[in-house]
Amino acid sequence: MKRGKKTASGFTLVELLVVIAIIGVMVGLLLPAVQAAREAARRMSCSNNMKQLGLAVHNYHAAYDNLPIHGSGTNPGFVDDSTAVNQGNYWRPSPIANRWRLSIFVGMLPFMEQQALWEQISNPLINTFSANPPVFQAMGPTPDNADYDPWVTEIATLRCPSDPGVGFPALARSNYSACLGDSYVGIQWGPRHRNMHREEQGNAVVARASLRGVFVTSMKTAFRDILDGTSNTIMIGESITNLGDRDIRSYGQNTLGFLGNRENAVRDNPRLFRDVEQLIDPLSPMQYLDTVPQGSALQSINFRWADRMKTYFTTILPPNSEHVMPINGANLHMASPSSHHQGGAHVIFADGAVKFITNSIEAGSGNAPMVRNSSTHPTAFAGAQSPYGLWGALGTRSNKEVFNLDF
Repeated sequence: MKRGKKTASGFTLVELLVVIAIIGVMVGLLLPAVQAAREAARRMSCSNNMKQLGLAVHNYHAAYDNLPIHGSGTNPGFVDDSTAVNQGNYWRPSPIANRWRLSIFVGMLPFMEQQALWEQISNPLINTFSANPPVFQAMGPTPDNADYDPWVTEIATLRCPSDPGVGFPALARSNYSACLGDSYVGIQWGPRHRNMHREEQGNAVVARASLRGVFVTSMKTAFRDILDGTSNTIMIGESITNLGDRDIRSYGQNTLGFLGNRENAVRDNPRLFRDVEQLIDPLSPMQYLDTVPQGSALQSINFRWADRMKTYFTTILPPNSEHVMPINGANLHMASPSSHHQGGAHVIFADGAVKFITNSIEAGSGNAPMVRNSSTHPTAFAGAQSPYGLWGALGTRSNKEVFNLDF
């Protein structure tokens, strides 16, 4: 009796292709879910960082009975000789003093578990990594000095995991900034003269009228000054860093020599770059046009966590709106909170609560002039309610707005 031939066991080519196709479809279906889970974890980590910052602010206030100053520091040995190394306006570099340019985060370091870094800053420091090591005075040079080790030390608590920006040309990036209110008029120097050596009556009048945020440039504020309620007032917000991709939220564009000085024009119409001069790419609405020249690293926000000129935002335009530098940009900009999270950005309220504000928050008219010490605009006078709706009201500390909308 003949036995039949044995058939070979295994998969045919068609069967293998079918299995591979099924696996590919499954991976395609699961990958977005995995990416969404990772982003959710990063977003939660960012929120936790901000909770730590809110706690640090409250501990600072408990220790000193005022909030950390946005624009503190040193300017010793000021003289009237314009040729002296320590003479100059606040935006000029100095190796011997920081020209009152330190951000709120410098003073908060001991309350952010960064005592060792604070000890380096608050004492004279020799830079051991330099061939001719300089001796820096206590509180350091201006925050643009890359030879000063603390200014190039990145702090994990100040970074959002969703922001991929790293390294040069930034010194040490930050993804969090101080809220300075709903106007940028006088924001460069606050109540002080531009050489930061003394307070000046005219600047003080301007600052009192227009700088209405929890933090005021180079001036002490405290929780007792927040008359609108700490649960209704934003003090810190999230911001992305410049990746060199023309992103409207962080792009360091240089309008000087391109469009000229637009300080007053943007003051009277914050949407100028979008609505009038149309500098934003209509085919890619989150990017500036190729024709808009990019500025230097000095003009990019959040490139130096220690620099008060690079770590502030306003509640003029809603979250994730365009970053505008109406003049040379190293000393004045209009930026909103921004993030790589979908649909909005985190902010910290003065009571320490962290909330996610959507891009669609009610924000009044972005074409309305900024509030200031003025009698020429019927809605922009000192003490006026914010023209930027609920969003602008959340950025002011004592403007007597009544909140009847959910945010």
